[in-house]
Amino acid sequence: MRSFSNLCVPDEEPQTFTTNMVPIHGALLSGGHYLLPADTVLSINSTNTCMDTSAAPSDCSARICWPPRLLDNQEPTEDEPRVYLEASDLWRQFHKYGTEMVITKSGRRMFPPLKARCTGMDRKAQYILLMDIVLADDCRYKFHNSSWMVAGKADPEMPKRMYIHPDSPATGEQWMSKVVNFHKLKLTNNTSNKHGFTILNSMHKYQPRFHVVKANDVLKLPYSTFRTYVFSETQFIAVTAYQNDQITQLKIDNNPFAKGFRDTGNGRREKRWETPPHYLFLIYSDQMIRNDVDSYPLSICLL
Repeated sequence: MRSFSNLCVPDEEPQTFTTNMVPIHGALLSGGHYLLPADTVLSINSTNTCMDTSAAPSDCSARICWPPRLLDNQEPTEDEPRVYLEASDLWRQFHKYGTEMVITKSGRRMFPPLKARCTGMDRKAQYILLMDIVLADDCRYKFHNSSWMVAGKADPEMPKRMYIHPDSPATGEQWMSKVVNFHKLKLTNNTSNKHGFTILNSMHKYQPRFHVVKANDVLKLPYSTFRTYVFSETQFIAVTAYQNDQITQLKIDNNPFAKGFRDTGNGRREKRWETPPHYLFLIYSDQMIRNDVDSYPLSICLL
């Protein structure tokens, strides 16, 4: 393990540490590749100009934010990153009915998962990709008469966390050569969670955001410009159990890991585990190596 003053960075699979407050135009980083003390505030420069693009592929959509550009005498290189949402058609199907994401104490992954493609990066420069999830409005919701409606003012917001993609930092060429998958991000309602999961309030609407930072070290993030990308079709309401049967059916139809849900005949669905034991063992073994199992002890330390 490498140590930087009051910063602890594991040599192997990195862990995360909770931070508690976020400035209006900034973020406290907690994810991917480093640990920070809880009283550290990182100011982020986020005065960006936002533009919509029509140059995306037919199955993608994107909103692109560019920071101010400086003139210099260097050779011009392409450095106008664009981010396109993968599976945007599927996201729009869910959005039509009001996407719901289950949050649990032990943490639950999202479906559809957040995936994106990047273009327009400087192929040789290094970038860090992050995402966070913020309140979409200041309302609390309830599901009534087969639809969502405002039920009051939002509860105080949970501690903000940013999830750094584990491949960060990587070159523009590497990012642009693949689909960037944030499927390991987990949602929880456990305010004491120390695994770096994103903490949300149930019955509140949220907006995921992608961020691209041109930097070769996560320690440079406080001094870097964030480029932020928002896709409105990825908004969702956090729930502890699915409210809308149409959303439940969409999850079953499209998520291979939701095939265990079956209709019991009394109007309710229960979960049926059909995964063979040897497959579960392989998953468990792999997750132990990666420290992804909720019950597996994490090696988090602050000096």
